[in-house]
Amino acid sequence: MPLLSTTPMLEAAKKEKYGIVAFNVHSFDSIYWVLETAAELKSPVILQTTVGTVQSLGAKAIADTVKAAADQYQIPIGLHLDHCTDFDVILTCIRAGYTSVMIDASMHSYEENVRRSKEVVDLALKVGVNVEAELGKVGGVEDDIVVDEKDAEKAVPSECRQFVEETGVPTLAPAIGTAHGIYKGVPDIDFARIEQIADLVDVPLVLHGGSAVPDEDVKRCVALGMAKVNVSTELKNAYSEAIRDHFSNEPESLDPRMYLQKAKQAAKDMVQSKIRIVGSEGKAHPLYQ
Repeated sequence: MPLLSTTPMLEAAKKEKYGIVAFNVHSFDSIYWVLETAAELKSPVILQTTVGTVQSLGAKAIADTVKAAADQYQIPIGLHLDHCTDFDVILTCIRAGYTSVMIDASMHSYEENVRRSKEVVDLALKVGVNVEAELGKVGGVEDDIVVDEKDAEKAVPSECRQFVEETGVPTLAPAIGTAHGIYKGVPDIDFARIEQIADLVDVPLVLHGGSAVPDEDVKRCVALGMAKVNVSTELKNAYSEAIRDHFSNEPESLDPRMYLQKAKQAAKDMVQSKIRIVGSEGKAHPLYQ
């Protein structure tokens, strides 16, 4: 199946009140085990990469690998560029075959955020590529974008409506109290704010900082209109910790097939868990065919 723009995928999820998980992949093998697990659960899925991963592996190599892998699985698959501040990198990824891109201009003034986001929307929508933009500031670390906890700002609902109207962005990531990375305490999610935003805008909303958010909180976010749920840190950690545990328990076992298989299984278990939490299992229905 060819890669899909994430716009219709997320619109369907919003309408039917389930979520689609966007898993950050950082290596070529991770592409396959995420898709393998999603296919086993008959779930739509989004693969996403940071700018750092694009710089490490190459946008075309990533897109070509995802396209080749997608041919093996009859499920809806989107490929998304996460948290990008550089227009040239966005353009490179679109040309390579990405079906969704995020322009993150949330560190600028509202007016500049609108200008930069609209510039990407005007380009991407002409070629059928989804665009995601952020309003407010999600705390934590995402690649080279660092937002200190004290500088994090929740999105203003009325501004969200105005932002969508002025930019035409088809998916919006409002800051609602989550943070990138693993939480030191309990996430302070503003559910009332999510509900207010969802009532004011028609586009699917995106939950950033989905790692380590309690399952029931994720389900509540999805029920309120968060159609895309980002997961990165938990997936990386599950994979890496399995390798670490292997060498801790079997330091002389150096066969990559042994420790990588354990890492793959740990990651697949995490993928399976997240897909079931957002309710997308069995949702790879004929709408996408």
